[in-house]
Amino acid sequence: MTQAALIYPHQLFAEHPALNGVSQAVLVEEPLLFTQYRYHRQKLILHRAAMMRFAERLRQRNLQVHYIASDQVTRTADIAGVLKRRGMSSVQYVDPCDDWLSARLSSALAEQGITGTVLQDPHFLTPISEIDGFAAGKRKLFFTQFYVAQRNRLGILLQEDGKPVGGKWSFDPENRKKLPKRVRVPAAPSVAATETVQQARQYVHDNLPDAIGSDDAFHYPTDHEGAADWLAEFVRERLASFGDYEDAISEKHEVLFHSALTPMLNIGLLSPQQVIDAVLAQADHVPLNSLEGFVRQVVGWREFVRLVYLTHGRRQRSQNFWEFTHEVPSAFYQASTGIEPVDHVISKVLRTGYCHHIERLMILGNFLLLCEVHPDSVYRWFMEMFIDAYDWVMVPNVYGMSQHADGGLMTTKPYLSGSSYVRKMSDFSKGPWCDIWDALFWRFVDRHLDFFAGNPRLAVMASMRNRLGAKLTHHLRVAEDYVAKLHG
Repeated sequence: MTQAALIYPHQLFAEHPALNGVSQAVLVEEPLLFTQYRYHRQKLILHRAAMMRFAERLRQRNLQVHYIASDQVTRTADIAGVLKRRGMSSVQYVDPCDDWLSARLSSALAEQGITGTVLQDPHFLTPISEIDGFAAGKRKLFFTQFYVAQRNRLGILLQEDGKPVGGKWSFDPENRKKLPKRVRVPAAPSVAATETVQQARQYVHDNLPDAIGSDDAFHYPTDHEGAADWLAEFVRERLASFGDYEDAISEKHEVLFHSALTPMLNIGLLSPQQVIDAVLAQADHVPLNSLEGFVRQVVGWREFVRLVYLTHGRRQRSQNFWEFTHEVPSAFYQASTGIEPVDHVISKVLRTGYCHHIERLMILGNFLLLCEVHPDSVYRWFMEMFIDAYDWVMVPNVYGMSQHADGGLMTTKPYLSGSSYVRKMSDFSKGPWCDIWDALFWRFVDRHLDFFAGNPRLAVMASMRNRLGAKLTHHLRVAEDYVAKLHG
């Protein structure tokens, strides 16, 4: 019986559990991750280049490597056929944390009579048993409960008496500062393109010509050593100020004090434990609000999103709470919405495949919600546009956090705002875009007045709407005109 390790583009772990006890490895440019959508060029380049480097690494370990490129297969089922033809009767692979991929692979292997062994995913810090225990019997999932449990379970930032360092579990209220004009912002991280990257760029150009975005500014590491250097640079240059300016938005700076680690973290070039260890090693040298704020992202939010996906993702992705019907307009692919902050962020994403979480949530997601776009279309857009987008990330973040399409499974209110929040947290100047954004906001409140009035955290918005008088008529006219033009 010939056994091999089956490895996907987002599973390039330094210590890969599927490699134990095998002499052959099969690296697959899975159609779901290469051709399912018109993915961003930089995501495709990252996948291709990182897989080529990983294959090289395995060959240096004297493993026989089989590489199945995206131009060789069109369906997941085709891959099982390739395995069969190459005489492989058994494969072991890490849980891909992807409902569609898991189901299709399991079915395809069974159809070809190939035995498949599924291994635990080292992408994450939380065992499945912990996830099942936390989610059991809960109709709603609350992040704070999970985060506190994580800190206790992992023993992170705890005093000897078990209480949180600094006297509280979260310093989030302190992490909402606008970027001062005179603060020094480090240069955005960048890695010079290697020959492997150039080859991957040419492959994408030749075989995936409909991909979205630019490949000119590709600057991400494609191996474990480069990813480790990127992490070290973040810890050295930006971690100390991460907390203060975690929510800040800037027209002038692309990364600010964020780590931009997710492109590497989400494909296995970094492990979450590696990231946490590097950050906690600086516990005595950086402010606690920065330390805790970053830990909350990795130990808290990243793990919580995966928990929601595993326990409620299938139900989430079938929900459309607001009953929206519009597709994402072409303006969101072209950065031509006419709304300055939205177009600025979209332009950055088209150029780099990346923007930070507040830009995603409070500019892009917020505005798509106000424009009444169907959550399935929003999901597809995020999957296509972002270098770090995968099913487990985007289902909870789109249907739950961003669009509130699940009706509030993981949030107590939708994340939406008028232009004042954007201006408060950014350096964008007041302009005509503010009038349109505010008009869309009040149109949304007006259309869902009962919802706002019935939510204790939002009832004030319903009251404010009722006091707008003639201004409401103006807002509705401006909003209707904009929406009609946007959706054409």
